[in-house]
Amino acid sequence: MARSAIPTRERIISAANALFYNDGIRGVSVDAVAAKAGVTKRTLYYHFRSKDDLVAAYLAGRDQPNLALFKQWFAEKDDGLPAQVERIFGNLARAARHPKWKGCGFLRTSAELANLPGHPAITIGAAHKKKFEAWLRETFTAAGIAEAAKLSRQILLLLDGSFAVVLLHRDPSYMETAGEAARSLIEAALPGRKKAPGARAVTKASLRANGSARSAAR
Repeated sequence: MARSAIPTRERIISAANALFYNDGIRGVSVDAVAAKAGVTKRTLYYHFRSKDDLVAAYLAGRDQPNLALFKQWFAEKDDGLPAQVERIFGNLARAARHPKWKGCGFLRTSAELANLPGHPAITIGAAHKKKFEAWLRETFTAAGIAEAAKLSRQILLLLDGSFAVVLLHRDPSYMETAGEAARSLIEAALPGRKKAPGARAVTKASLRANGSARSAAR
């Protein structure tokens, strides 16, 4: 599609998305966004009152596509809930191996705006994370998991924690390890999961042994 056929506002957001994600919010000027979008600075300010509004629009534009992609990866195979959630982590690990990968745009933006908790972009980023958590909670509830809210929060922590660690070390295998942990948590939470044979007996034997050892040490 020719640039002139794309609505001006969309061109500006597309330019902001590329620049903000690659270089950070504070590292990109409004002039740079206008130049990349092929518009004047005056035109940019006609569509966005301030850079803050532009940053908010940048994150808002990433919200639904990111959530849709997670759900797409999840639904690629009907191979069981643990594997479906783990696949999200696996696909993110593959994405992280691309040289242009710069982590989670929502988390990076929140870090840059940490001293501005009321910033509209922070609100949008927080809402995005809550939507993902809510989708997980609904999915876990439908699977009969009793503590679906707690589990969805644990998976979100694994996801965002792996974003941070992978960005720090530039090692996507941390994302895969987080996926394995998520799988284990979900497997343990699914209804009807049987305990390993002899687990109770081993526990009792261990307690008796520990008790005897304490008595002998007195």
